[in-house]
Amino acid sequence: MNNLAHLAIIMDGNGRWAKLQGKPRTHGHQQGINALRNITIWCAKEHIAYLTLYAFSTENWSRPKTEVEFLMRMLKKYLVQERPTYLEHKIRFKAIGNLKKFSPTLQKTILNLEQETATHTALTQVLALNYGGRDEIARACGRILERGLKGDLQELIGAHLDTAGLPDVDLLVRTGGEMRLSNFLLWQSSYAELFFSPVLWPDFTPEHLAQIIASFNQRQRKFGKV
Repeated sequence: MNNLAHLAIIMDGNGRWAKLQGKPRTHGHQQGINALRNITIWCAKEHIAYLTLYAFSTENWSRPKTEVEFLMRMLKKYLVQERPTYLEHKIRFKAIGNLKKFSPTLQKTILNLEQETATHTALTQVLALNYGGRDEIARACGRILERGLKGDLQELIGAHLDTAGLPDVDLLVRTGGEMRLSNFLLWQSSYAELFFSPVLWPDFTPEHLAQIIASFNQRQRKFGKV
């Protein structure tokens, strides 16, 4: 797995999974937490340095109000209840996205977990929260303009993204059968290898991921070269 430093996953299919079970969409989101935990722990054990997961997009606010409110409660509950997992497995937690739209309580919960796990080195798990790739690039450019910075524009943008200091994405996986990036890590995934799995996220296991990574390791990455 030495070729894979940064893995990104679009966790898609919770709602459809719940529908197939004859249950509300919220049940699918709850089951998705189990997959999130299992994949995160597995990545830590397999020495993958960075795992970035698309948890809540800037577009997700347009979902039904009851679902959005449930997701906000579930996120806070997740950050509190999963704290022992981060501590036991020495996983560093980091959040990216425009967090200012969240409640002060949720922002504080996010910050507390970031600070408590800041020195952990087994894996950096990055949750993309109220995140959109275009929004991230726009915010980075805004910071550059505000500070009147000059220099190589690509380097400046990269240094002011939410993911500054993280390597570019090597492998981007989307579950659930859809084949699109959905505004996720647009800058960072310029040369990422893409895999689209038909498996709905609550059913996605470390075994599925291991098969994808085995295929990834067989690919020859040229980065525009011959």
